[in-house]
Amino acid sequence: MDGVVVKLPSFPFLNPTISSSSPSSPTFRLGFRRFSATLSAVKEGSVSLGHLTRPHFPILHQEVNGSKLVYLDNAATSQKPTAVLKALHKYYEAYNSNVHRGIHYLSAKATDEYELARKKVAAFINASDSAEIVFTRNATEAINLVAYSWGLSNLKPGDEIVLTIAEHHSAIVPWQIVAQKTGAVLKFVSLGENEVPDVEKLREMISTRTELVVVHHVSNVLGSVLPIEDIVIWAHEVGAKVLVDACQSVPHMVVDVRGLDADFLVASSHKMCGPTGIGFLFGKSNLLSAMPPFLGGGEMISDVFLDHSTYAEPPSRFEAGTPAIGEAIGLGAAIEYLSGIGMQKIHDYEHGVAIRSGHHCAQPLHRHLGVSASARASLYFYNTEEDVDDFIRSLNDTVSFFNSFK
Repeated sequence: MDGVVVKLPSFPFLNPTISSSSPSSPTFRLGFRRFSATLSAVKEGSVSLGHLTRPHFPILHQEVNGSKLVYLDNAATSQKPTAVLKALHKYYEAYNSNVHRGIHYLSAKATDEYELARKKVAAFINASDSAEIVFTRNATEAINLVAYSWGLSNLKPGDEIVLTIAEHHSAIVPWQIVAQKTGAVLKFVSLGENEVPDVEKLREMISTRTELVVVHHVSNVLGSVLPIEDIVIWAHEVGAKVLVDACQSVPHMVVDVRGLDADFLVASSHKMCGPTGIGFLFGKSNLLSAMPPFLGGGEMISDVFLDHSTYAEPPSRFEAGTPAIGEAIGLGAAIEYLSGIGMQKIHDYEHGVAIRSGHHCAQPLHRHLGVSASARASLYFYNTEEDVDDFIRSLNDTVSFFNSFK
């Protein structure tokens, strides 16, 4: 297993089966689900997208224990292309300064690049205006921003928040806290027969008591894709708002917030080839304008008096203090890089199979499935067919290792 980024799962493989009926598409059983490990043949001439882009990622050029590094933990975090590393280096080397505050060249340059990154994010997800993009530390903070700013201001006893049991902890815990403070009630949709969230049950659960629906776009455990457009229609019919966790969709597919018509959408830079320490919240402008600040401090104010303060318009209202300037610029560079490849091309190339063990911050889902933990292999566009082959060989070795103790 040398060279493969893999952690051993904490549950035994249950009668693993390997099928060699098609050498290019082996299947195997891990615990409770059946997976197919394939890479679709999207090519540039005779060279796959993985082979074309892998040279852009310096970290992938190394060896681990004498074997080529095979990184298959992209759902946890993605690797960074040279273009992003250079953008970060250039900021700190050439125009490191605070934003929105200075009148000198460095501050003006940093401000321009920071706001340009916001415009790139808006264009990437097809937001109507860059003012609908709020930079946060990560998607977790973005969800908490909505929970504390919108949730505490709008929810009252008996109001219902509808979620699925497949949500990330970051999409559950903030609403548990808000429910405790407001008297709102959390309603959870379980899985259907196909082991993905039961969309029909979700539709039935949305009622006139529903104020908010919180759902993932793509599950970080199951890989399932929810019909967000339909869910938004059902929610809006009863006057409810929808928050979409798009952390696992924005890096892998075209996401159009105007097409989805979601009220809020969150994503994280580090899963889409950008730096850590920054994410973003999309919020419809009318909602953001009506929301009170999340944090107090510099930059988010209009005027400060001894007995009160007035607040800036969004997005500044929600970006207190010195922001992650270099990281935002790095995110902008990542978006340029991904856009240069084309999100549809990335989506067509991937078939979602490093490997990660544990509950993937989704303990309720694992309890429902009857397993304490699972192993997750997650590809990105810089992975190749050889990476998948290496993974399957390592998987077979792991299965043999556990079988030797029977």
